[in-house]
Amino acid sequence: MNDKLTVQEAASVEETLERMLTRLSGIVPEFEIAAKAELAFKVNQLKRECNAVILGHNYMEPALYHSIPDHVGDSLGLSRISAETNADVIVFCGVSFMAETAKVLNPDKTVLCPVEKAGCSLADGITADDVLQLKEDYPNAPVITYVNTSAEVKAVSDYCCTSGNAKGVVKHLLDAGHEHILFLPDEFLARNTADELGIAYVHGADGERPSPGEPTVIGWRAHCEVHELFTVEDVQSVRTQFPDAVILAHPECSPEVIALADVSGSTAAMVNYVRDVDASHYLLLTECSMGDNLAAEFPERDILRLCSLQCQYMNLITLEDTLHSLQKLQFKIELPAEIIARARVPIDRMLAIA
Repeated sequence: MNDKLTVQEAASVEETLERMLTRLSGIVPEFEIAAKAELAFKVNQLKRECNAVILGHNYMEPALYHSIPDHVGDSLGLSRISAETNADVIVFCGVSFMAETAKVLNPDKTVLCPVEKAGCSLADGITADDVLQLKEDYPNAPVITYVNTSAEVKAVSDYCCTSGNAKGVVKHLLDAGHEHILFLPDEFLARNTADELGIAYVHGADGERPSPGEPTVIGWRAHCEVHELFTVEDVQSVRTQFPDAVILAHPECSPEVIALADVSGSTAAMVNYVRDVDASHYLLLTECSMGDNLAAEFPERDILRLCSLQCQYMNLITLEDTLHSLQKLQFKIELPAEIIARARVPIDRMLAIA
């Protein structure tokens, strides 16, 4: 792994501070790093005592992201890791639906979310009853639900997907002979996936009917409250200021924005691109903490940190809350056994697709 591991193994607060300063200088103010180093050292000590593993989403604040997670990544990568861990305690530094997914995959383990209510506009944008109604309206269409949904919604679904494998899951169902596919709840991800596959899209939320014989994605009306704010004008402004910049857009952005970007992909795909592809500048159209994290991880790359859009829920997760969560084993994810059993099916189906 990278220097995050050496920070975890630091022998003292002073050594932790030194290594965090090396990684985060110019990204996080030094006074803030000094305040966070003691917290990071305590978390890393405590997780060893508890046999805990800490999973950190790419949207975590830099001082947390670069100090305490054992694994970092996107929803798909962290889901796979959570399914394989031997730890007794899983601390998911991400929003609640991610911790719920880890609990579904590890029903006998203690799964913690560092804050009690770390929501998501997408997860709040659809209910299990909504899905059941759509299944009645479109009885022959299998249901794919984005991982950004509650366990109750997953429990009435056929497959899950992430932004990293949405195309693969839809294609899997098309290849299996399914003509019409319900893809919920993110309208933009559904539309962008349909566009990428060259198939039709209709709004299930409006009761639109797909044409017989035509492969079609049937979508919903929910949006990510961060990604929907990126505009065509934002892209055009960057093109004017930095004509040689590579613009990477998350597929939860609108199709109009995706059409103007150079690359569309999950946060893991963005990390891989910045790591592997040389460019004069890189701009990420996603939650802005990720730009800071990549600027720290790849100091040789010029990440344009022009974004001011932050997820109010991801930003609830702090080093302080993570320490308190471990100290008190608080904010455990608890789900009914029936929900765990039924939600496991679409998640396992997703993980089984290459």
